[in-house]
Amino acid sequence: MTKKEEYEKKTEELVLPLLEKHNFELVDVEYVKEGSNWFLRIYIDKEGGITIDDCEVISRALSDLLDVHDFIPDSYILEVSSPGLGRQLKKERDFQRSLGEEVEVKLYRAVNKQKEFSGLLHAFDEKTITIELEDGTLKEFLRNDVAMVRLALDF
Repeated sequence: MTKKEEYEKKTEELVLPLLEKHNFELVDVEYVKEGSNWFLRIYIDKEGGITIDDCEVISRALSDLLDVHDFIPDSYILEVSSPGLGRQLKKERDFQRSLGEEVEVKLYRAVNKQKEFSGLLHAFDEKTITIELEDGTLKEFLRNDVAMVRLALDF
């Protein structure tokens, strides 16, 4: 396990009880370097959407816990936020919740000169993701070939 994965896992273990207390859902935890700064980002959600006040409650409580446990030696910026409108689907519950929703699938390598597809999320399992294209046909992708799946933004 890399340091990044270890920090994300430990942070998830600390934040889950806080989220359960408030009936929030953990969408994702990421520890990333952008420029010269490290960021510890926690994405949370709830039925009806997350507010800035919700983020502040979790941020303050988690910050205190992180200070006590102090397992990240680098200085970093803690951010707690909603996953946003065009959220990536990463966990099984993200895919389950999004069945029947419009999604965008981006591939690592082109298939018939195309790397991006959109359609309704039809099915998924550990190895595949299936979307229904605009013409009604089903298109299946191997998860190993998929760089990203996210909810489509419809303006």
